[in-house]
Amino acid sequence: MMLGWLPANPAESRLLPGGRFRGPTPYVIAIMTFAMMIVAAAGLALSSTAGLIASAAANRHVVQVPDGDRPRVAAVIAAARSSGSVSAVRPVPEAEMRRTLERWLGPLDTAGDLPLPALINLDLAPGADAAALARRIAAAAPGARLVSEEATLGPLLGSLRALQWLALTLVLLMAAATSAAVVLAARGALDTHRATIEVMHGIGATDRQLARLFQRKIALDALAGGVAGGAAAALVLVLLAIGSASFAGDLFGGRVLRGGDLALLALLPLAAVGLATVVARGAVLKALRQAP
Repeated sequence: MMLGWLPANPAESRLLPGGRFRGPTPYVIAIMTFAMMIVAAAGLALSSTAGLIASAAANRHVVQVPDGDRPRVAAVIAAARSSGSVSAVRPVPEAEMRRTLERWLGPLDTAGDLPLPALINLDLAPGADAAALARRIAAAAPGARLVSEEATLGPLLGSLRALQWLALTLVLLMAAATSAAVVLAARGALDTHRATIEVMHGIGATDRQLARLFQRKIALDALAGGVAGGAAAALVLVLLAIGSASFAGDLFGGRVLRGGDLALLALLPLAAVGLATVVARGAVLKALRQAP
């Protein structure tokens, strides 16, 4: 069995006790696991958000009619509906635009406080020629302009994807830092138990048998730290999800983190434990082989 080395008899447990938050290793693993889960959750949320925005903006265009001139608005709607490349036409009510502006500019006392352009949302059929539609709309309503939402949101999507890759880089760097901390912990444990190692060598114990003991100790310490750090991160993420559920639903039409994202986050503590175990075994074997 892959984990056959993990159980220990009472004698082995007395030689190298572990998994009880003794020494710095469990605390380091707990902190790193907590940080990795929070950063990974942020990266997954950014990736999901970018995908939702890109999906919503695909094949969607907006026609802007300066000053909201009603005859030109009617001409644009007629031209769009008569075109075979448009699947949906949705004029944006002026009251809705004013409510949106009031969130940023404060109450608008009268309808004439701020002149607004008319906005008409168009959903184009897949493969539609947007340039031809723009010419058709310009001919029907001079001054009207067709704008692609995908092009408008391009800088935002680029920033979200850059932050997503930054989050992944940070997770990898924290994994590397965890590995370095485990190597130091393994070497420290070897130095602490040097006398025990010499006695066991003297009675015929091999390097692999000794490495198994230290591997078990660090694995138990890492498991304790991983569970604690993962539980703390899960609690923080649940509290954040509860607080932002309404906002995320209104903005994106659903949850930002999907089931697959949650499963990946749940595997991170186990991945941290596995990484610590493998690194510890390699570090211990290397140190034992180099010892005089």
